[in-house]
Parts: sequence; structure tokens; C-alpha cells
Amino acid sequence: MLMAIGAILAGLVLLVWSADKFVEGAAATAKHLGMPSLLIGMVIIGFGTSAPELAVSAMAAADGNPGLALGNGYGSNITNIALIVGLTALIAPITMHSQVIRKELPLLVVLTLIAGAPLIDGELTRLDGWVLLGVFAAVMGWSIYQGIKNKDDPLGNAADAELIEHPMPLKHAVIWLIIGLVLLIASSRLLVWGAVTVAQTLGVSDLIIGLTIVAIGTSLPELASAIAAVRKNEHDLILGNILGSGIFNTLAVVGLAAAIQPLSVDPEVLYRDWTLMLALTVGLLLMGFGLTGWRKLVSRVDGTILVTVYFAYTGYLFYTVVAASSGG
Repeated sequence: MLMAIGAILAGLVLLVWSADKFVEGAAATAKHLGMPSLLIGMVIIGFGTSAPELAVSAMAAADGNPGLALGNGYGSNITNIALIVGLTALIAPITMHSQVIRKELPLLVVLTLIAGAPLIDGELTRLDGWVLLGVFAAVMGWSIYQGIKNKDDPLGNAADAELIEHPMPLKHAVIWLIIGLVLLIASSRLLVWGAVTVAQTLGVSDLIIGLTIVAIGTSLPELASAIAAVRKNEHDLILGNILGSGIFNTLAVVGLAAAIQPLSVDPEVLYRDWTLMLALTVGLLLMGFGLTGWRKLVSRVDGTILVTVYFAYTGYLFYTVVAASSGG
């Protein structure tokens, strides 16, 4: 048991560190190869913040732990919106630009509805997984097209500025790319083993472990990015990172897991977890409108509501565990 807990802690730390090094090496390598900053920002940086979720869910699916794969994907979205946006808003109210309210958030609502449809029959087949990945590819392609058309993408500019500020020789970039990828896979394996072992020992479903401990751990890159952005007063980056991660988690993370191995879906995933994920996304959209319309702000009151919802949800999950273990 202690070894499994140690594996979870070590796996989470190594996972976050290796994901950061993998993204840093990949971005620098792409820059040396002449890849446009826009694509570096939208594809590599966007992939990087969701690399822990992708790696863990893929590993869990391959090991035959569908609950952990689904819990990680949906739990990360719940954690990102309720906990990370909520905590960030408590530190400083988050300003929403009209494009986020008119385009990005409605898009995430639609994509969440699309992702929920395959859950109704209680199974995510390989075909469902490939459909989700296809939708993800279409969304990414359209986003890149729009970014090239407008030539004003903040993520690309941020990635470019970071590379200029911290130049890395090509040789070092490739080395860190390889090391980061290897450790990303190894740490995911370690984390999945520890999480499954703890779940089996305590009699807790791997779904609950994925929705809580693993989801929080794999969301650490988003939390670090949000804190850094709020210090710099870069509100666009806070919501952009959370919404981009939401698209990755909803489509790519769950889609990749199902494409690797068909996943059985417990009814509560649809009626409890997916429904809350949808409600939080819609709630974030409504916060942008406010009572008077077009408030364009996630206030400290909103942050308090989001954080309260997160802890109430997490408390309910643990209550179900205690009730099940006591036979009540």
C-alpha cells in the first residue's frame, strides 16, 4: 500500500516534469526545423499541457482500466473549470473577451454534447474513439486555419517569445525531447500502477481514483500556467489554456483511450460526471454574460461558487465510497 502511494506521488511529480521537458524540447526542435510559431503554440504547447492526461488515459486503457481512463479525462475537465478557474478568480477576477463568450465556450459546450452521445449505450467502442479523434482533428485544423488567417494568435506569440528568451541548441532540444517522452511514458505507467493498486486495496473503483487524485495530478500543468498568467495579468492565456485543455480532454484523451481499447461506461459517468462537466462549461459561459448581459468577467463570487461546487462534488464521491464500504 505504501509503495503504491509512493508510486502515485513519484509518478505525478515525474509526469509533470517530463511533460514540461518534452514540450520544451519539442517546441525548440520545431523552431529549429522552421515550424511556424503559430503551429508551435496551438499544436505542441496545446498538446503539452494535456500530455499527462493523454499518457495516463492511454496507458490505463491499454491495461484494461476503463474507469481510470474516463475518470482522468472527465475529472481533469471538472478540475480545470471548477478548481483551477475558481481558485484563479479568487486571486484576481478573470476578464473574458467577447470572442471567448461568442466562440470558444459555445464550441466547448457543443463538443461536450458530442462527446456525451456515445456514452448513452454504456460503451465507448473503437469506432466511437476514432470519431472523437476525427472531430478533434477537424477542430484543430479549423483553429489553425483561423489562426493563420488572422495572424494574431496569442499562444503562438507566447511560445515564440519563450523560445527567444530561452534559446536551446538543436542537439539539446532533441535530447530533452527524447528524455521527456521516455519519462512521460514511464511515469504514466508508474502512476497507473499505483492508482490501480490503491483502488484495489481500498475497494475503491478506479473511476473514483481517476476523477480525483489522478485528475488533480495531471491538471497540475494547467494550474501552474494559470498562476503564472494571473501574475502577468494575461487573462486570455488563463481561459485559453483551460478551454484548449478541455477540448483535448473531451475529444483526444477519451478518444485515444477508446481507440486503443473499447471502454465500458458505468451509468454514473453519464449522469453524474459528464453532466457536471457540461453544467460547469455552460455555467462558465453564463458567468460571461452575467445577470445584465455581457459582463465579461469571472468574479470572486463566481470563483467561490466554482470552488464550492468542486469540493461538494469531491465530497460526494468520497461519501459514495464510504457508504459502499459500510454497506449502506
